[in-house]
Amino acid sequence: MPFGAHGERTILNVAPAWRTPATALALLTAAALTASCSNGGTAAPRTGTPEGTTVATPQAPTVKITPGEGTTKVSPEKKVVVEAAGAALDNVTVQADGEQLDGKYNTDKTRWVSKTPLKPSTSYDVSATAGATTATSTFTTAKPQRALQIADVTPNAKGETLGVGAPIIVTFNQPVTSKATIERALEVEAEKPVEGAWRWINDTVVIYRTAKYWPAHQKVTFNANITGIKGGKGLYGVKDYTANLKIGAKQISKVDVAKHMMYVYKDGKRVQTMRISAGMATTREYTTTSGVHLTMERGNPVRMISPGRKKGDPGYYDVMINHAVRISNSGEYVHAKDNVWAQGVRNVSHGCINSRPDQAKWFYDNFQRGDVVDIKGTNRELEWNNGWGYWQMSFSQWKKGSALKNDNR
Repeated sequence: MPFGAHGERTILNVAPAWRTPATALALLTAAALTASCSNGGTAAPRTGTPEGTTVATPQAPTVKITPGEGTTKVSPEKKVVVEAAGAALDNVTVQADGEQLDGKYNTDKTRWVSKTPLKPSTSYDVSATAGATTATSTFTTAKPQRALQIADVTPNAKGETLGVGAPIIVTFNQPVTSKATIERALEVEAEKPVEGAWRWINDTVVIYRTAKYWPAHQKVTFNANITGIKGGKGLYGVKDYTANLKIGAKQISKVDVAKHMMYVYKDGKRVQTMRISAGMATTREYTTTSGVHLTMERGNPVRMISPGRKKGDPGYYDVMINHAVRISNSGEYVHAKDNVWAQGVRNVSHGCINSRPDQAKWFYDNFQRGDVVDIKGTNRELEWNNGWGYWQMSFSQWKKGSALKNDNR
C-alpha cells in the first residue's frame, strides 16, 4: 500500500487500464448499430442475386423449312425456303439423288431460297443449321401428268462435224404451250460467240439459227435445262439434255445455173471447180430453186421417183442415183450423172444439180451437214421452210418466231 510524503496512507481511485478500451469499443459498436438501422444509411454489401431480379436464359435460334417435314405432291415450280430467327444460317443443304440444289442467302444470311426448279417425282432432304439449332425436312415432289423430254436434236450424229450454216433443230416428245418458259431454259454456248435466236415451227419443234454463219473451227454446246420447268398444263420437264456440237471448215459452194458451173470454197480458198447441169425449167417443178441451201443428208445410191406421176405418165421416172447430197425437201440434190455432154453446156435435169461422177463423189465425201450451197440464176426462189432453207429468211424476221420476242426478262 503506498504512503504519503509525511508517512500517511493515501488511497488512489484508479480504474483498471483494460476497462477504457472495452467501453470505447462498446460505444463504437452501438454507434455502428445505430448507423446501420438509420434511414438513408449505407447498407452493408450482400452476396447472391438481389431480391426481385431474374436472370434470363438465352433462347436457341429457330429455323423454319418450307416445304415442311413429310409434305407430298409439292409442285416442281415451288421454291425451298429456309428462314432463321435469333442467329444467321451457318449452312443449308438440299439434295436429292446425290445432287445438291443451288440456292442463295439474303444479306444477313437469315433466309435461303432455292434458285433452280425441283425435279418431279423426287424425294428431297433438307438440313439447315443456325448456331446451336439444326432443323431437317424431307418432302416429295408431285408426279407430272405428262413428262416433257427432248426427243431429238439435229444435226447431232456421234462424231459429226457441221458446216457453218448448220441450225440446231430441237424436237420435244410432247406439244409445248408454255413456249417462253421452255425457251428460257434452252442455252447455246459457243467458243466463238455469234448472235442467234430460236424460232418455233410448231408446238413440238423449235430451231436455233445464227444471225451470221458460225465462225469456223469451234465447239458449240447446247443445253436444255428443262427439269422441273412447266411446258404446259400438267406438263413438266423431267430430264435435262446436252449436245456437244463441232463446227468444221467454212465450206461454201456457189452455183451459177446460167453458166452451168459450181465452185466449192473451203475456208475462203477454192478447192473444186465443177461443170454442172441444173433443172431444165420447162415447168416450175423442173426448175432449180435459187437461194441459200444447206446440205442435209446423203445417200449412195438414192432412189428418185417423179412426184405425182405413175408409171406410163409423161415425165415419169424411177432411177437409182449415186453419190447424192440432199439440199432441199422438194427433191433437189447435188449428185453424180454420166452426162458430160450437158454438164457445163445446158440444163437438162428435173431440178437437181448433177456433175461428173468423180467430182460428185468428191463432194459427197467431203461435205458436212450444214454446208452452204448458194444457187443463183433461176426465177424460182427456195422457200425458207423447204428443207433447211432457213437462211432465206432475214434474221430480223426469223427472230419474230421466238416466244421471247416481247419478253423483257
